[in-house]
Amino acid sequence: MSIFDPKVLAQVPFHFWTTVTFVFGCVVGSFLNVCIYRMPRGESIVHPPSHCPHCNYSIPWYLNIPLFTWVFLRGRCANCRAPISVRYFLVEFLTGLLFAACWLKYGAHWPWVALVYCVFVAGLVAAAFIDFEHYIIPDEFTIGGIGAGIVCSFFIPELHSTFPDFLRFGKPEQGLYAGCFGAVIGAVVIYGIVRLGKLAFGRHEVQFEPNTKIVFTESTLKLPGQEIQYGEIFYRDTDAIVFQAQRLELIDRCYVNVAVRLRRDRLQIGEETLDPEQVACMEAVTDQIVLPREAMGLGDVKFMAAFGAFLGWPAVFFVLAVSSFIGALAGLTMIALKKKERYSQIPFGPYLVVAALVWIFIGRDWMVWWFR
Repeated sequence: MSIFDPKVLAQVPFHFWTTVTFVFGCVVGSFLNVCIYRMPRGESIVHPPSHCPHCNYSIPWYLNIPLFTWVFLRGRCANCRAPISVRYFLVEFLTGLLFAACWLKYGAHWPWVALVYCVFVAGLVAAAFIDFEHYIIPDEFTIGGIGAGIVCSFFIPELHSTFPDFLRFGKPEQGLYAGCFGAVIGAVVIYGIVRLGKLAFGRHEVQFEPNTKIVFTESTLKLPGQEIQYGEIFYRDTDAIVFQAQRLELIDRCYVNVAVRLRRDRLQIGEETLDPEQVACMEAVTDQIVLPREAMGLGDVKFMAAFGAFLGWPAVFFVLAVSSFIGALAGLTMIALKKKERYSQIPFGPYLVVAALVWIFIGRDWMVWWFR
């Protein structure tokens, strides 16, 4: 009799597999740390092997044990004693907890569904940490997630079968339909919100005291009391900073009472057009400036399509509603604590991830109760 025979597996205590999934999740979390650090930097996640980013010390396997190594070394490199971010420990522990939670929630009745959700939440963890730090969600987690969700929906249609009878799926073609339809709904709904948000909230007017000086450096815009990176302002090629300058000074020239429009690739001063890369510094005196801003990014559109592929179209609306509430609450809190300004860029991916986890562990059951 094979060890993988269901009758054999059924003899193993259920919480033995809970422990196994936790440990396996911690191991996966260690790999996710590699992805979180290297992918935004365009580095390979395979080569070179794990090493210290400070001294390039190649970490041996016995010093690369999830959770234990970080605690044993007290968060420092074994070679150069440089500090190792607590994020490494948190990602490993969080991934292990989520894997165990997926097994506890679905393992008793749908073990394959539990395993698919383990894969899904691993992608969520990596995407959330990358977006939080770098304001991007790599295509490996968005476009790749769409494809993986549709394939998993075909082979495991039970991913979409926890609703009342009229929404049940039990055949591969039904699961494929549910995954594809969920991906389309996720992309269309969020893209519509992006476009409407840009029309409604795409411009933010900032008022200053009369004769206020603002400075444009090579990488930042310096306003009274704060400094904003251009990466937080220019999301699209068409985004522009617009203002009327009472006085405008460049290194080699000066303007008086002139309209200014700065884009990522073009600086327009009155009727004159310049290359921003050739302007090292620019100082202006004005009492108002208009900054561009985004409701959501296009990466969130692809991310939500992946949610729909894995979780189905009802989850799209649930995740959108819950993430909007969480994002608004977090944004207002950061503004109140002076951590962010009203027009600062805020990564929305982590809030989508939290809402998706709420759906997986609570929201599906709530939806069943609601429909019944």
